[in-house]
Amino acid sequence: MGLDEVFERSLTRRNLLKVGAAGALAAQVSLLEQVATAPERMALAAGPLPDIQFDIGNFIAPAFTVNGVLVRFGPVYTLFAPARLTRNPNRNDQARLANALNSIEAALPFSPSGVFTFVSYGIPYFRRLPGGLTGSLVAGRIPRLRSNTSRLALEEAVPSPTDVHPSNPGIKKDTFNVPVRIEANDLLFTLRSDSLNNLSAVLSFLQGSFSDLLSFQTPRLMFQQIGLPRRVADSVRLPFAGRVNPQTPMWMGFADQQVNASGPAQIVTFVGNSSARLTTAAAGSYFDNGSIQHLSHVIQDLVKFYATPAQDPPAGETFLERVQYMFRSNQRGTIDGLPADGNADQFTNGGGPAFLNNTFQGSGDALANINVAGKVFDPATGQGTFEGEHRMGHIAALQRSSRAADGTPIHIRNDGTGFNSLDVPDGSNQPKLEFTVFVPTADFFTRMRANTAALDIIAANGNLVPDEDNGLERFLTATRRQNFLVPPRRHRAFPLLELT
Repeated sequence: MGLDEVFERSLTRRNLLKVGAAGALAAQVSLLEQVATAPERMALAAGPLPDIQFDIGNFIAPAFTVNGVLVRFGPVYTLFAPARLTRNPNRNDQARLANALNSIEAALPFSPSGVFTFVSYGIPYFRRLPGGLTGSLVAGRIPRLRSNTSRLALEEAVPSPTDVHPSNPGIKKDTFNVPVRIEANDLLFTLRSDSLNNLSAVLSFLQGSFSDLLSFQTPRLMFQQIGLPRRVADSVRLPFAGRVNPQTPMWMGFADQQVNASGPAQIVTFVGNSSARLTTAAAGSYFDNGSIQHLSHVIQDLVKFYATPAQDPPAGETFLERVQYMFRSNQRGTIDGLPADGNADQFTNGGGPAFLNNTFQGSGDALANINVAGKVFDPATGQGTFEGEHRMGHIAALQRSSRAADGTPIHIRNDGTGFNSLDVPDGSNQPKLEFTVFVPTADFFTRMRANTAALDIIAANGNLVPDEDNGLERFLTATRRQNFLVPPRRHRAFPLLELT
């Protein structure tokens, strides 16, 4: 069945999303149809589709400022559709997939009003090819780390130091103590659009076209729009709804769409750019404009994140404290460039602004005794922090290794909010972080995530930062992780098969 036929059958979004693996999305779609708004976007000139699959900057709305913070938003919805192969694919399957992807782009514009379709491949796929992951076909073409040429840029995801896992026996989460699993999907389809109808139609088209080859796993729907988390929270009457900032596009109350928080698309490819080249890839090689995509599914403990003084005496989790957990412990909120410690009421409607600048203070500002702007700042001892608190900032910790020497971020984060029951022990719908990031090597993400956990800093400084003040770690439970290789557009359909 062609994509045009899917639309012509006049099925509703809700009916489409009851088909096959997409059935888990029905409740979310019904809710979002009621509370999301259709964005008004400027029409952008069409151009050649990018060889870097996820390089959609020229096809979405330009950046704009909110409270003096430059931000940029992608499509409202992102659907992650992992799939497993039921048999080894062949060259005919490669041609079928290429034709299917071309048909999607012929039927729907490569824009938020249409759909952006990315395809990436997990290690299980490459193990199916002749010689497996270590054979000359695969290992001879996947780039290697420049820092260690015995290692491929593609490696499997590993548990973070603060994930619940047998390798971390001392880690336990207060509310959602769910062990992380490393998934084993062959493919990941990432579909992005302002239209739920388009997403469901494309997923149904792919399911129908490849029912003999692909077993689609549980899909995950991410939504991202200013004010949407609060509208969802109000609609389902979450207990902390009144504490979610009405402007925020993220569950935790602070915007994560700052322009300066992500690098240009080229820097995260295997071939890199003048700021950073982390692999042995050369321009013109098979995977040159490819990248690594990490996908994880995270339950957020927002009852504790938004705790009131009654829940967590004597102060609760104030706006100023949440700012320090999110950013760094010497940062305050700003409105139009002016210092702001939040509102007198630190809880209602978030207690302060949602849009804050992600101020890069150097790769060492999470470490002890670092001189920042002429002042000594030591989160571990509390020197230079607000009120002398020993608090670790999530962003300060990850920025230990997330940027090039010239300060350019070496990642593109496409994370956003979710609301579903996947992996929740009691089966209830809970706020989620649906997290994906594009990076040049799997090792780069592993190190960045370990740095974000900051356990090494805390241990080296006599555990002066207590668990309850270590960034966002106690509020996050990652339940699924996997790494994928995103090939260049020209090789996006079952890469390397044409060489077998």
